Amino acid sequence: MMQEYETLKRLVTEAEEDVAKAIGGNKAAGTRVRKKMQKIKSAAQDVRKKILEGRHGEGGPGTAPAGVTAGGAGGSGGTGGTGGGGTAPQA
Repeated sequence: MMQEYETLKRLVTEAEEDVAKAIGGNKAAGTRVRKKMQKIKSAAQDVRKKILEGRHGEGGPGTAPAGVTAGGAGGSGGTGGTGGGGTAPQA
């Protein structure tokens, strides 16, 4: 997972100069930033996948004890969507 995270950080750093240029009105820099953001999005997804793999791995850090499922209240949620959300902490 560390390699994926380092790639993500590198991509963000590479975009920094063009972001400043795009803010200043440079249209070509804006195009480069949008392309880089797509790569950043993909790299962030790779990091997310690696984190989930670690969570679901056998005996690794972040794994749930036997008999406990991820997600807190049980079940898989409601909407069937793929983004965000999650469950609120239980009181």
